Amino acid sequence: MSERTLTGTGATPRAGAGTVVWYRPDAALDEEDAFETVASEDRPAERERFETAREQARDELESERDRTAERVGEEEAAVFDAHIQFLDDPQIDDGVTAAIDEGTPAEYAVREAFEGPIEQFEGMDGRMAERADDLRDVRDRLVRLLTGGERVNLAELPEGSVVLAERLTPSDTAQLDPERVAGFATVTGGRTSHAAIFARSLALPAVVGVGSDLDSVEEGAHVVVDGETGELVVDPSDDRLEAVESDSGVDVTHDRVETTDGTEIEVAANVGRSAELQGAVDQGADGIGLYRTEFLFLDRESPPTEREQYETYVEALEAFPDGRVVVRTLDIGGDKQIPYLDLPEEENPFLGERGIRRSLGPDAELFETQLRALLRAAADAEGGTLSVMFPLVSTVEELDAALGRVDEVVETLESEGVTYAVPELGVMVETPGAVFMADEFAARVDFLSIGTNDLAQYVMAAARENEHVAHLHDPLHPPVLRAIERSVEAAHDNDAWIGMCGEMAGDPELTELLVGLGLDELSMSAVTIPEVKANVSATDQTHARDVAARVLGVDTRGDVTNIIREQ
Repeated sequence: MSERTLTGTGATPRAGAGTVVWYRPDAALDEEDAFETVASEDRPAERERFETAREQARDELESERDRTAERVGEEEAAVFDAHIQFLDDPQIDDGVTAAIDEGTPAEYAVREAFEGPIEQFEGMDGRMAERADDLRDVRDRLVRLLTGGERVNLAELPEGSVVLAERLTPSDTAQLDPERVAGFATVTGGRTSHAAIFARSLALPAVVGVGSDLDSVEEGAHVVVDGETGELVVDPSDDRLEAVESDSGVDVTHDRVETTDGTEIEVAANVGRSAELQGAVDQGADGIGLYRTEFLFLDRESPPTEREQYETYVEALEAFPDGRVVVRTLDIGGDKQIPYLDLPEEENPFLGERGIRRSLGPDAELFETQLRALLRAAADAEGGTLSVMFPLVSTVEELDAALGRVDEVVETLESEGVTYAVPELGVMVETPGAVFMADEFAARVDFLSIGTNDLAQYVMAAARENEHVAHLHDPLHPPVLRAIERSVEAAHDNDAWIGMCGEMAGDPELTELLVGLGLDELSMSAVTIPEVKANVSATDQTHARDVAARVLGVDTRGDVTNIIREQ
C-alpha cells in the first residue's frame, strides 16, 4: 500500500513513527437519556453524592495540576486552577442544587447546570470561548465520577502509540507519556493551542489542525507524525521510516552561535518557574529571554513575599552565570486569573485591565514589591545579567510612569541602606500602539522584546484561541511582519537591542527570516533551541536580509510562505 500524506500545523520540530490509537472519550450520558424522578426523601442523599463527586474531582484536578507543573511547566498547569474554580462556581452549584431539589438525579443535574455557562462562553471571543471546552472537561469529569464510568488512561498506552483525536483537552494531554507515545495528531487546534504548547514542552512530535481528513485514518494504522513539516504520513515507506529512526535530532550546543558572516544571535528560553531552568540549561539556552513571573502568584492564597521573589530571581540569574535573564513584571488579567486579587469581570479581558495597566493601578503595591526584589537580586546574584521588561505598554505615559516607579524604589532602597542595582529596562511590543511609539519607547529604555502571540492577535484583530479566525492569527501576515520591521528599526535607531519571545521565535523554519529582519535575540520553548541554534549557524546574514526584503515587499501571506519555502 502506498503512503498517504495529511497536512496540518506542525507543533514541534520532532518526528515519530508508531501505531494509531484513536482517543474517542464517550459521553457518560446521552442527550436523549430519560431518568426517574428522585423521591423527596432521597434528595439529600443525591446532594451528598454530588458533594462527594466534587471532592473527588478536586483531588483529581490538584493531582493533575501538580503532575503537569512538574512535567510540562507552570503556564500549562495553570489551566487546572481554572477547572478547580469552576467546581465552586456559585452559578453551577446553585443550578445543581435547584435541579436536585426538583427530583433530578445528580448526574443529570450536573449536565443541566453546566448548559447555561457553556453557552455563555461559546458566545464570547478568543480564549474566553475556550472556557466552554474547559467547562465541558469539568462537567464530564463530574458525570464520570457520578456514574462510575471508567476513565481512558492515556498514561498507559502501548509503547509506540500515536494518539489521534478530535481534540485533546489539558486533562488529556497531561496524561501523555513521551516514553510511550510516539506523537499525536488532532482534527482541530493551532500552533498556540494547549495541545501544541504541551507538545513542545514535552518534546513530543505533534500535528494539530489536520481537519476532518484525519477521521479516515484507521485504528492500528502505521503512521509517521512530522511535527516540523506538519505532515501525518499514513502507511509510510521503509525509506521514510528509516529516516525517522535515524534522525536523532540536532546536537545541543552550549556555545553561543553566530551567522556564517560573524553576527552573534542570542538564543534564549522562555520559562515560568524555577523547575524549568535546568531544562533550559540542558537544551543549550544562552539565557532566559522571558521569565513569566505571574506563575509565582498562582496556586496560592496570597502574593509571594519580597524574599520569595528575590530568591527566585537570584536562582534564575545563577543558573546562567554568563547569560542574561529577562524578567517580565507581573502580567495578569486576560485569561490569567488570580483568586486573591480583585480582578474585574470584563466582557473582553484581552482589551481590558491587564499587564502594566494593573501594575500602575490596583496592583501598585505588588509592583513595588516586585521591583524591590528585582533590584536587590540584580545586585546580589553571583553571576548573570538581569533585564526587566514591562508588559502591554501602549503609551509613553505608561512607560514614563513605570520608569518613575523604578526611580521611587531606588530612592526607598537607598534610604533604607539596602544594596541594589538598576537592571536593563525594556518594553514588550505587543500592541499596535507600542509599534507606532517604538521610537519613543526605545529612546527611554535599553531594549524592546516582541511578543508575537499578542502582537498578531491585536494587529489582525483575531483572538489567539478562536478557531474561526485561526487563519488570521498568524505572524506571517504582512501587517504583522511590517510591525516587526518597524519595531526593529526603531530599536536600532535608538541604540537599543531587540528580541522576540513569542511562538514565532521558536519556529526553526523562520530563523533565517528573523535574522534577516534584524532581531538580536530569539527566545522560545527550550525544546526548539538546538535546532534554532543550528539554523543561526547556517545562516548567511546577507542572504537573510535579502529574504526579509522580499518578504516585506509582498502583499499576502501566501506570497510570504512561498518565499520562505523557496529557501
